[in-house]
Amino acid sequence: MPVELVPGVYWVGAIDWTIRDFHGYSTEDGSTYNAYLIVDDKITLIDTVKEGFVGEMMHRVSEVVDPEKISYIISNHVEMDHSGSLTEVAARVKPEKIFCSPQGKAGLTRHFKVDLPLVEVKTGSELSLGRYNLTFLETPMLHWPDSMMTYLKEEQLLFSSDGFGAHYASSARFDDDLPGHPEEYGYQLKKYYANILMPFGPLVTKLLKQVAELGLTFKIIAPDHGLIYRKDPGAVLEAYRKWGAGEVAAKALVIYDTMWHSTEMMAQALVQGLTDAGVEAQLHRLRRTHYSDIVAELLDAGLFFLGSPTLNNGLFPSVGEFITYLKGLKPRNKTAAAFGSFGWSGQAVGLITDELKAMGLNVPHDGLRIKYIPDPGELDQLRAVGNQLAREHLLKK
Repeated sequence: MPVELVPGVYWVGAIDWTIRDFHGYSTEDGSTYNAYLIVDDKITLIDTVKEGFVGEMMHRVSEVVDPEKISYIISNHVEMDHSGSLTEVAARVKPEKIFCSPQGKAGLTRHFKVDLPLVEVKTGSELSLGRYNLTFLETPMLHWPDSMMTYLKEEQLLFSSDGFGAHYASSARFDDDLPGHPEEYGYQLKKYYANILMPFGPLVTKLLKQVAELGLTFKIIAPDHGLIYRKDPGAVLEAYRKWGAGEVAAKALVIYDTMWHSTEMMAQALVQGLTDAGVEAQLHRLRRTHYSDIVAELLDAGLFFLGSPTLNNGLFPSVGEFITYLKGLKPRNKTAAAFGSFGWSGQAVGLITDELKAMGLNVPHDGLRIKYIPDPGELDQLRAVGNQLAREHLLKK
């Protein structure tokens, strides 16, 4: 059934309980495709849903109003989990206008190649629906060029598109009626930011500054994925401020894969050294933990080690895959080092070191290489390196 946020404004989206992969990012808790209906003189639908979920959305709309009475549609984002059903909805309701950013108009035209009543809006553009008035805010590259947000001034309600969202399926719609353990949702919020918005941290900082300059305040933040924030929207804004600024904690990760456990022995020794230094330390084997979960933990870590055995004069495949994924996310404000075992060539550590430097990370060490199986003395040296880097790069900040 639809859920009322404020008088005349309803959640009418869809819940995807079973999705487990979102373009390579693991979504073990499912997701939602949030759409919102404003009942006013001009009945307005904000965003649609992923193709295949339109029936669920339209059923909720019909519980509030006759869908054919919708006058306007606002498309905050072209990505197909929000616009996939746009043409089907438009064919049914025949809206007078579909509002989108200039980049949104270009994207929707290219995607669908059909005649839609698209109207461009820019930052500061206003739209009167009757008693309610909307203001638009372009947010390019958060996280597509077309992205924008819509602000309902009278209720201080921000329809934030893909900003401030999380992949999370639940019977709860609001942050203050979430069953179970709220920290689980906090993790999904962090994981979403790390895997989708981390590359755009400077733009997040710019957006928050722009919001302050415009004097916008939020009683409710309604994203296109996950829960709606009405209990404490300031908490999610503060989380984004920290993540956007690239703030890190006294936390270190050791990320690796292994063939015959020698690289694993090295990883365990590094973790022990980090632990002995008194910092939070985590150990992640790449074929045991999904890389999107590792990235979530890496978001606020100030130090990490990446380890690989040498295979065919190169990287172990899972390590190469992780590096490719991580490069696209452009991590900042981190110290990193490579390690690994080898039999006769040992190129993997050098290859990782080159990649870490190319990412612009602080790489104080040329890498840690051990031939064949580490002996007790070599493991002691690894523990010492972990301890030293933790003290120098985490505890002196």
